[in-house]
Amino acid sequence: MSGQPIALVNARLVDPERETIARGGLLVRDGVIAAVGSAVTRDQAPEGARVIDCGGDVVAPGLVDMRAFVGEPGAEHRETIASASMAAAAGGVTSVLVRPDTQPPVDDPAVVDFILRRARDDAKIRIFPSAALTKGLEGREIAEIGLLSEAGAIAFSDGQHTIAEAQTMRRALTYARDFDALVAPVCEDRSLRGEGVMAEGLRASWLGLPGVPREAETIALDRDLRLVALTGARYHAQMISNRLSVEAMRRARHDGLSVTCGVTINHLSLNELDVGDYRTFLKLSPPLRGEDERMALVEALNEGVIDVICSDHDPQDVETKRLPFAEAAAGAIGVETMLSASLRLVAAGHISLPRLIRAMTLRPAEILRLPVGRLAVGAPADVIRFDPDEPYVLDPADLHSRCRNTPFDAARLEGRVKLTLVAGRVAYE
Repeated sequence: MSGQPIALVNARLVDPERETIARGGLLVRDGVIAAVGSAVTRDQAPEGARVIDCGGDVVAPGLVDMRAFVGEPGAEHRETIASASMAAAAGGVTSVLVRPDTQPPVDDPAVVDFILRRARDDAKIRIFPSAALTKGLEGREIAEIGLLSEAGAIAFSDGQHTIAEAQTMRRALTYARDFDALVAPVCEDRSLRGEGVMAEGLRASWLGLPGVPREAETIALDRDLRLVALTGARYHAQMISNRLSVEAMRRARHDGLSVTCGVTINHLSLNELDVGDYRTFLKLSPPLRGEDERMALVEALNEGVIDVICSDHDPQDVETKRLPFAEAAAGAIGVETMLSASLRLVAAGHISLPRLIRAMTLRPAEILRLPVGRLAVGAPADVIRFDPDEPYVLDPADLHSRCRNTPFDAARLEGRVKLTLVAGRVAYE
């Protein structure tokens, strides 16, 4: 892409490949990174370039979010590609993998093409479709994975659902392997979850709510990992939320399986006590768990057992959230607050800033086989500038999503995004 060159100088450059922080600058020209490092200064900027003095702010690759719901087609009242991309850009997210559980679901190449065309027309960032693993998301007949891949789908899942039948899942993994396609499901045994709406335990009992055992997630994950060993498919567990699942992933890695997993920013930064007295904006799937489980996830992220942080952006309107807790829809928006919420981990000393940025840039880009997520000469100029120490109180009215169901309502956060570039063009400032 053409456009005015942009030089970001006097910055702290976070390199997720080397996991380093260094003083320097970055030059963007023709949609790619033309230079990066200490040699990029105001004096060395090319003639006609826009020079931005970052004043010590962080410059990093744009974030890559591997799980977000966008309502097009069929649920535009919850979110559109335009509103989701504006929220993402304001939060420093430059690439988003969108869920396939729309209406109609993304189980036909024509729907993939529709999403890509709307993204080209309306999106400020890069939108990548994921497609259904089974037709109609019904868990019975395998979708046309080859045709969907050719149309532009880069991952496959059944949205919020896990394929219940092991034989169907085996066939789906085998079919996906033949096309070198990424299978990225949510792991949950629905029969074991039952009517549960909160993490099983003492807190749920106090609130009088039915609980969801950890095993509902881990049993489904264990089954999938064994089927991956059987089929050799590419596999990414989108969200794990407890210590048992961490141990399952650690064993799979030890056994040599090439599998990856993610965790939501909500499960890294919140626990079941934040639900308080039936706060439905904190009703999530999987549910928030105890503080010991949260810390197990943080340690697994630091260790590298967990690869990716995602937002699990899930807009829900007032009619589905302003209900008794057990009846309210699960889900929370998060693409705009993912960076600020994750910086809590850095401030608490649980993880370094480069390791954190790696989990939201380079690792998801590698798993999805995208060329983004790097601060390197020749890489796409998807770049963000933010001040990790600037405090603010979150006002939901300031968010760009069509819905306001944020778990961080009135929370004290740090980390303001000041500039988002996508292919060298300003998407947010």
